[in-house]
Amino acid sequence: MNTIAARLEIIRDRISAVARKAGRDPAEVGLVAVSKTHPAEAVREAMEAGQRAFGENRVQEFLAKVPLLPDAAQWHFIGHLQKNKIRKVLPLAGLIHGVDSSELALAIDRIAGEVGLFPRVLLEVNVAGEGSKFGFTPDDLRAAIDPLLSLPRVQVEGLMTIPPPARDPEAIRPYFARLRQLRDDLVRETATPLPVLSMGMSGDFEVAIEEGATLVRVGTAIFGERMTSDE
Repeated sequence: MNTIAARLEIIRDRISAVARKAGRDPAEVGLVAVSKTHPAEAVREAMEAGQRAFGENRVQEFLAKVPLLPDAAQWHFIGHLQKNKIRKVLPLAGLIHGVDSSELALAIDRIAGEVGLFPRVLLEVNVAGEGSKFGFTPDDLRAAIDPLLSLPRVQVEGLMTIPPPARDPEAIRPYFARLRQLRDDLVRETATPLPVLSMGMSGDFEVAIEEGATLVRVGTAIFGERMTSDE
């Protein structure tokens, strides 16, 4: 049957297979089910099938959805976070993917101090240098990394990227490889563990796993086409 539970099982099997093929332990790769635009009922169905981590990127939808679901759900905020929405998102998001500037990191750190939280974040890297996307360039991140790691509240756990769209996942492989290399360089240069690499979506997560992803963000392949057409 073409249910959310059945699609989840297929995705999990694919994650395990490609991880083993790459010589990795499948347990090293986490799955974030990207539930944006889909109703709470769809998230509940995924939870009944054992999924716990879910990704949202619209603050209004995020705030409305979270109270409708069990506390066992683990929420990831994915995408650009506006500074005026930080205070609303921090108490709900276990991991913020997409801290895309030093200014945003500083604002998160300040507000986290005010509300008594230690938010876990990933730094978004615009590996391809696309003008239409947010994120640090690799060179800018190298220059900013020491102050970011020194923030008293923000806990930098790794990097994330959204590569340019491509029909062939192999065309995206170099961007995943560059993110992994950048992470490895930063770990060596700062002597700080950055264990999380969030990269790979429905059409390319297997290539991302081969290149070292520890979190893959899969939406359409689990929940079906988005309920609205906007990003």
